[in-house]
Amino acid sequence: MTDNLSSQTSADPAAEPAARPAARPAAPLVGTDPVELRRQFWFSKLQRIVRPVLALAAAGKLPQAFPRDLHPDRAAFAPLEALARSLTGLAPWLDLASDHLSAAEASAQADLRQLAQAALRQSLAPEGPGRLIFDGSQGPQTLVDSGFLAHAILRAPQTLNQQLDPETRRALAQALRASREILPYRCNWILFSAMVEAALAALGQDWDRVRVEYAIRQTLDWYAGDGLYGDGPAFHADYYNSFVIQPMLLDILTVFQNESDYASLRPAVKARATRAAALLERLVMPDGSYPVLGRSQAYRFGSFHLLSQSCLQHFLPAELPAAQVRCALSAVLTRTFASPVMFDEAGWLLPGISGLQPGLCEPYINRGSLYLCSTVFLPLGLPPQDPFWAEADCAWTQCRVWAAEDLPCDRALADQS
Repeated sequence: MTDNLSSQTSADPAAEPAARPAARPAAPLVGTDPVELRRQFWFSKLQRIVRPVLALAAAGKLPQAFPRDLHPDRAAFAPLEALARSLTGLAPWLDLASDHLSAAEASAQADLRQLAQAALRQSLAPEGPGRLIFDGSQGPQTLVDSGFLAHAILRAPQTLNQQLDPETRRALAQALRASREILPYRCNWILFSAMVEAALAALGQDWDRVRVEYAIRQTLDWYAGDGLYGDGPAFHADYYNSFVIQPMLLDILTVFQNESDYASLRPAVKARATRAAALLERLVMPDGSYPVLGRSQAYRFGSFHLLSQSCLQHFLPAELPAAQVRCALSAVLTRTFASPVMFDEAGWLLPGISGLQPGLCEPYINRGSLYLCSTVFLPLGLPPQDPFWAEADCAWTQCRVWAAEDLPCDRALADQS
C-alpha cells in the first residue's frame, strides 16, 4: 500500500481535469415535493459513487486511471471490480421508465444509461485500451466480478442487454464464458458461477445446467436456520448473506424457475430472505450506525444489499412498511456520507466506513471492491408512486424501541406461523 491513499499519482489520467468530469459535486436538492426530494437525495449519492467509474470506462480509460494504491498486487482486475459492482446497484434504475421522473432525475438517468452502454462497449473491445480482463490469467477473482456483472445484466434487461449493439452483446457473452475456466471456491463463489450461466441464458446463449444445479443444491444444504445460510460448510457471522448469497440465490432461481423443480424451492428461499431482510432492518441504530462485524466491512452500506432487494422485489415482511426501511437506509446513507474523507480528490471511493480506514480491508480488497456499496440503491428502480418512496416518513425499529414504544417481540423464522 502506498503512503497516501487519498491522492492520485501524477501518471493517473483521472487527475487530469478533462479526464474526470464526474468528480464535480452533485447538484443540490431542489423542489418541495417530498417524494422528489427523497429520490434526489438517493440518486445524487448514487451518481457521486458510480459516475467516475462509468465516465472513465466509457472513455476507454478505466484500466489506466483506476487507483492502484490499495493492495496493488490485485490491480489487474480492480477496474472490472469497480465497473461490475457499480452496475450491479445501478442497473434497476437504468431500466426504470422515465415517464414519471422529475426532469433532473430523468436527465441523470439518460446520461448514465449512455455511459453504462459505452462503458461495456469499451470494456469488451478486443484491442481497445479500455479492455478488461475476464479470464483467469491474472487469478481467480475475475469470476467474482463476472458474476456481479452478470447480476447487473439480469437487473437491467433492456439497457444492459437488449439495447446493446449486436457486437457488444456477442463480446459480453464471450467475456462471461471466459470466466468458466476458473474453479470456484466451495463457498459463496459457486453462486458467481451460476449467475454467469443465468446471464448467458438471458443473452440467448447456451448455459451449463451442472454449474447452476450445483450452486443451488449446495447453497441450500448450507442453510443454518432463522433465514441465514452458511458461507460454505461453516457459518460466518458477517454480511455475506446480504452481500452475495441471498440476492443471487433468489435471482438465479427466478431465471431458471421453469427448470428442474426450482419453482417449488423458491417459496422457502424467499421466506428465508424475507426473514434475513427483517434482521437487517433491526441492525440500523437510531443514529444511522450499524454493527461492524465480519468480513468486507469496507463495502459500507453494501451490507444492506438484501434489504434493498427485498424492497425492489416487494418481499418485505407484512409488518415492516417499505417507508420504514427507506428511512432506516436514508439514515445509514446520511451517517456514512457525513465522513469528509469518503472520496479522494479524483472522486474515487476511499476504504473505510467512517473516515479513511484501510485497516478494515482484508488482503482481497482493492479500491474496485468498495463499489459493492452501490447495491443499497436498488430501490431507485421502483417508480416514485411505489410505497417505498410515496409513504410518509416513519421511525424504524431501533428508534421505536429506544423511544420506549411497546413493540411485538421478534421471533425466529421457525417460530412464525
